[in-house]
Amino acid sequence: MQQKNPVLAVEADTLGKCKIDYKNGKALTKYIKENELKYNWLYLKSNVNTLFEGGDQSFDAKVRLRKDSLMLITIELLTIDFAKVLISKDSIKMVDYHHKKYFKGDFNYINDLLNADLDFNVIQSIIIGNSAEFTDDDSKLSPVTDRTNCCYKLSTERKKHLKRIEKGTEDLKKAVQIMTLDPNTFKITKNEFIDPAANRSFIATYTDFKTKDSVYAPYNVNIDIKAERNMNIKIEYVRIEKNKPQKFQFNIPSKYEKITIQKK
Repeated sequence: MQQKNPVLAVEADTLGKCKIDYKNGKALTKYIKENELKYNWLYLKSNVNTLFEGGDQSFDAKVRLRKDSLMLITIELLTIDFAKVLISKDSIKMVDYHHKKYFKGDFNYINDLLNADLDFNVIQSIIIGNSAEFTDDDSKLSPVTDRTNCCYKLSTERKKHLKRIEKGTEDLKKAVQIMTLDPNTFKITKNEFIDPAANRSFIATYTDFKTKDSVYAPYNVNIDIKAERNMNIKIEYVRIEKNKPQKFQFNIPSKYEKITIQKK
């Protein structure tokens, strides 16, 4: 069911101006966490369109997810398994059934390749509109009440970056997560990961929120990745199920050729 807080619906005055009250960073953090989709298991069936380096592809995808543990993405063309991607906290494996090839690597390799900043937590969060892991330290929260666009915004540093800054290896204040929130449901309508120093950004926009099969979630997701290699991903969910244990069937045939990706 849709998760709600005991707050009044946002109203507009006679001039059409949005009437929302100021909320501090701690309050917005609390509402975000209370209203996120809560699950242990997740199954997502979707239609996907990707645009990457001039190539436009459309396919069906199924995602099976055990929270904070394992994710299996099955890509289908004409109802036939075309490829599978198995993602854990520290590894990424892919098997391409059409070309009889496979890949094994980790997030460090992928991030170096794309000049991106992805990890398991970010991926499992953005596909369904939850927040990625961030610091809730008052001094590092920047709340904004945006009455022009009738929404709240919360800017915060990610914990992964915070660990690096403590080691003195990176100026993490420039790498932030900015969440735009619906003032009625406190659902995230836009999630931005911005690193100006590296000239890269990862922006997910969520629309078409509705309750279906007892799950309140965004059924359209648009993801823009701007880095050394740009990518756009449009996802339209046709089915979302939660808390039904999933099977992760993944194997690499012995005769498949290993994919070697050259870094730029």
